[in-house]
Formats: sequence, C-alpha cells, structure tokens
Amino acid sequence: MNKQIKLNYILPNLFTASSIFAAVISIISAAKGEFSKAAWLIIISLFLDGLDGKIARLTKGESKFGVEFDSLADIVAFGVAPAILIYFQIGFQYGRFGILIAALYVVFGAIRLARFNITTSKIDSSIFIGLPIPSAALSLVALSLLQSKYQIEFLKPLILLFSLFVALLMVSNIRYFSIKKISLKKAISFKVFILLTIALALIYLKPIEAINLIFLSYVFGGVFRAFYVFFKRKA
Repeated sequence: MNKQIKLNYILPNLFTASSIFAAVISIISAAKGEFSKAAWLIIISLFLDGLDGKIARLTKGESKFGVEFDSLADIVAFGVAPAILIYFQIGFQYGRFGILIAALYVVFGAIRLARFNITTSKIDSSIFIGLPIPSAALSLVALSLLQSKYQIEFLKPLILLFSLFVALLMVSNIRYFSIKKISLKKAISFKVFILLTIALALIYLKPIEAINLIFLSYVFGGVFRAFYVFFKRKA
C-alpha cells in the first residue's frame, strides 16, 4: 500500500522532470545552432508538462511539492529555453539589445508564474490574467520554426520585437481564455466544428504556417478584445 502511494506521487513528477530534461537539451541544441531541434524539444516539453497534471489527478497524486516543481519546470521550459533559442538564432546579432530582450522575457515569465500561483484560487479558472507563459513560448517557437524554414532576413528584428511584446503581455492585465477549461463533453456549435476542421486541414497541409496562424491569433486576439472592451466602455 505504501509503495502504491509513493508511486502515485512519483509518477507525475517524473513527467515534470522529463519536461525539464527536454528543455535543457533544447537549450544545448540552440547553443549548438540546431534551432529546429531546439524548437521541437520545447514542444515536447509542453506535452510532458501537460501530462504531469493529468496523471496527478488520475492517480490522486497531487501535492504541494508537485505544484511547486511544476512551476519551476515551467520557467525552465517556457522561460529560459525559448529565450535562449531566440537569442542564439536572432538576438546575438543585435548585441546588448538582444541580451536585454532575452533577459526580460525570462524575468517577466517568472513574474507571470508567481502571480498565477498566488491568484489562481481567486479568479475565474476559465480565464488567465496576462498571456500564459506556455502560449508565449509556443508563439516564439512557431516563429523560430518559420524562420528556420524560410530564412527571411527582415523577419528577424520583428521576431525579436515580438519576444519583447509577449514578455509584456505576460505581465499585463489582458485576459485570455483557458484552453484547458474547454470541456469535450459539452456540445459545440456548428461554426466551431467547421473552424476546428479547417484548422486541422491547415495543420495537415502546412503545419508550421498553421501553428503560427493559430498561436498568433491567440496572442493578438486577447489584445484586440482588450481594445474592444476599452473603447466600448468609453463609448
């Protein structure tokens, strides 16, 4: 019985540790100039990070240690790893400005996680205050893959500025809906079904381009919604 209880706590944390492991390999790959490999390793880290919470709930192995460990894993996988990837791929060409953006992304990501940890029980769980750090990381990863594929020179400074933009969004009060809270048991409208079908078709045809479209739409969708609400209140 005691062995079973211990396994319940160990198993989710093994996935969290694996997420950190993938992130560290991503950092090393980025330093070696293997940018596509580094980007995909961050995506793998995301899947591992998503599994740890689900396994903890299924095995009833949730613990305060697991929550803290997961938070530390997130800053490595979605804070440090994407910042290092963008720096070695693009930022190093811009001297101190590139270093500054990489540092700010990590610092603001850490602030975002700390704020989430202390407010998660006080706000509606279906929304996030500020851009979630995994979404920020995946939007940068998508752009990194796009740059690796097409080698577009003028895109480099735009990606660097976008890194600063998502860093600021993480510590903003802009609201984003939580994808995790979408229930598969609830009925969805016909329009949503059509949109999901189109999204899957685009991912099949052009995976990198489609991933960029999806995550950029999520990032800017929150911004546009915030402006809409602001001007509606003013009116």
